[in-house]
Amino acid sequence: MTDTPTCAVASAGACTTSEILAVMASRLLKEGQVVFAGVGVPLLAATLAQGLHCPGLTILFEGGVLGPIIEPGKLPPSTNEQRCTKRANMVMSSTEVLLLLQRGHVDVGFMGGAQIDKYGNLNSSYIGDPANPKTRLPGTGGGNDISSLTHMIVAMKHERRRFVDKVDFVTSPGFLDGGDTRRERGLPAGGMFRVVTDLGIFGFDDTTRHMKIVALHQGVTLERVQDNTGFTLLHDDRIPTTVPPSERELSALRTLDPDRLYIA
Repeated sequence: MTDTPTCAVASAGACTTSEILAVMASRLLKEGQVVFAGVGVPLLAATLAQGLHCPGLTILFEGGVLGPIIEPGKLPPSTNEQRCTKRANMVMSSTEVLLLLQRGHVDVGFMGGAQIDKYGNLNSSYIGDPANPKTRLPGTGGGNDISSLTHMIVAMKHERRRFVDKVDFVTSPGFLDGGDTRRERGLPAGGMFRVVTDLGIFGFDDTTRHMKIVALHQGVTLERVQDNTGFTLLHDDRIPTTVPPSERELSALRTLDPDRLYIA
């Protein structure tokens, strides 16, 4: 199904998919965390959290900027764009960014991908046979480092072609083959924390590491979310419902992006 989700708030009107993703993801962030965020929904979520409930949250850009102050209406189009550096705590090289990751100084990484599988592995490299792919994608960038060393939050639209039983290529590791395989293959830190979609919020079973429904958005049924998923989702007998985006959250978000570059 591709229905446009709506928010159950009195006067804010309909929400776009990007608004739902940004608001729901922002609620997952905590005071004092260092968050590796790219442009688009990750930056909106991190900046929204910073403004509403996490004033001490620090944003890190892959381009080498630590602690930027993002002004409403001045969202950068790229993490390498000069406006990212305004009032930042530090500007560093890409190598130094990777060192921060490797030393465990980054708490949360935001990421997206073309495909995600039942163990949270992400594919942003290609679709199809590696010898003759149907579609070539942007590739890893810093995605492998981020997913290997932080607790990951993924924000993406919920579609069956994206939520697959097994990704065509593991660009960014989640829990690999489930169970303890991530740790066994040399990745003791981090792991997939949450997947946020326009249908709900998903986590991973503590033992099997199989994707599990944490909560569904208001008006979304279990049948609908399962129909849009290419593998069987785990779930408890009673599935909580998320609180819809509030007028306060939507107002702050739309102030950040008045031209609707990312929340259109």
